[in-house]
Amino acid sequence: MVENYQIILDGELRKIRERGAVPTLLLHACCAPCSSYVLEYLSEYFNITLFFYNPNISPEAEFDKRAGELGRLVSELPRKNDISVVVGSYDSGRFFEMSKGLEDMPEGGERCFRCYRLRLAETAAYAKEGGFDYFTTTLSISPHKNAQKLNEIGKELSAECGVSYLYSDFKKRGGYKRSCELSAEYGLYRQNYCGCVFSKAEAQRREAQKIGQ
Repeated sequence: MVENYQIILDGELRKIRERGAVPTLLLHACCAPCSSYVLEYLSEYFNITLFFYNPNISPEAEFDKRAGELGRLVSELPRKNDISVVVGSYDSGRFFEMSKGLEDMPEGGERCFRCYRLRLAETAAYAKEGGFDYFTTTLSISPHKNAQKLNEIGKELSAECGVSYLYSDFKKRGGYKRSCELSAEYGLYRQNYCGCVFSKAEAQRREAQKIGQ
């Protein structure tokens, strides 16, 4: 059964508003453009710590560029509650070890699902260690990411770590469109590939096909 995660999120946010207190959220961030709308939306309800943990990103200079843009966005974005940034270690070896045997898988398949889990597992562990009330990820804002799979993984990790997972599908209700508008407003760097060497190669193939048409 395919869940409507926006409706589930609506219900959770309603409960938070009724309780009156401002909970803490560890928000895994893949990049500044994807984070923009999510921060605008969720900072109404949470004190947010952005966790930039993305060992899939290659090369390291690209990792540093995206982390820098995230920091710049947070420094400029209006907010009702606190927003801070934690940049995780750059450990591309973990991603390549995870990808062994899956190098030829198409984008959006099993390799990507394992990458979701790698990043969310690190986020869940950090959330538990830091005593956060919730954790989630910005990844579901992308039309290229599988929100059903992301939320399934989040649910499993929540049961393991004891921290509530904030179910979401941030592309809903114009979320992706709003992220594009905010990216233009803040002049954010918008990369043309997800982050890994495999997605970069696929993006380059698409560009070559366009040129050849």
